[in-house]
Amino acid sequence: MELELSIEDLLNKRRVESDRIEFKASWNPDDIYHSICAFANDFDNVGGGYVLIGVEEKNGVAVRPVKGLEEYELDTIQKELLGYNNTMIPAYFPRVIIEQVDGKNVVVLWVTPGVQRPYKAPEHVTAKKDKKYYYYIRYATSSVRANAEQERELINMTNYAPFDTRPNFEATESDISVALLTDHLNTTKSKLAKQIGKRGVMEVLGDMQLLVGPLEQLCISNAALMMFCEHLDKFFPYTQVEITKFPEGSIKNPNNFIEVPVIKGSVPTMIKRTMEKLQDMVIEEKVTKVDYQMEAIRRYSYPYQALEEAVVNAFYHRDYQISIL
Repeated sequence: MELELSIEDLLNKRRVESDRIEFKASWNPDDIYHSICAFANDFDNVGGGYVLIGVEEKNGVAVRPVKGLEEYELDTIQKELLGYNNTMIPAYFPRVIIEQVDGKNVVVLWVTPGVQRPYKAPEHVTAKKDKKYYYYIRYATSSVRANAEQERELINMTNYAPFDTRPNFEATESDISVALLTDHLNTTKSKLAKQIGKRGVMEVLGDMQLLVGPLEQLCISNAALMMFCEHLDKFFPYTQVEITKFPEGSIKNPNNFIEVPVIKGSVPTMIKRTMEKLQDMVIEEKVTKVDYQMEAIRRYSYPYQALEEAVVNAFYHRDYQISIL
């Protein structure tokens, strides 16, 4: 795994705010997991942070050349991380990157905001039993135990973070359909439609407020995927539409049915195709001629607008966090 910015930027606190970086001279799991927990909780919504192990600091500045870590320490740290990650509630796995600095090894723990916030960490992660768990948050440049009021705010803030506004760490630019994005912008008569070619998909998504996270790690939001990803089930399994029609009723004759090929795609695409199928299969028109009247009376088995509202609501109120409907 590679960092998305240089190790020198982190050591010199360039491009990243100083309160999002912690230097640790050595591997101290108890202290380090307080920081991991705090960065994962991202109380101030700044985008998580970084813990650099093997770097001493003096007055908040990295001491050069760095202290570094021995080869055997790298193996120990990585093995212990796997175990300690599961002691957090819920479990959290920071990204682990090993960098060469000043001819020595440095471990970088890249801690992005957790998708299952809030997190608790043991006061002593190394304790064999009777662990006491606490919420940790960042306060200035330190990781501290949250007080009662901060705990309530943390829980309320994270519990009600809309799913569609959260970052999707697995998505890349290639998952966004330029055709769907362009069609949407043209439909809404946005000036951004003409800028995709020059500025690129990511910049345009940024202008649409569909990217989430700090500048060095802007992520595509779930909302962007729902709107512009042609293979949405890659991220949200079983996101599809299945239509079955029973001409004589499912109770009267369940063996007589008509199935439609599974409908997949972005949410707007699935809504459009679902309505097309329902219009063909479900909505039936009955024409009645009336004496002494030029126009016939047209009645429909189901109002199109009512069905459309039901379909749209089904899509937009679905819980995309679950894997099976």
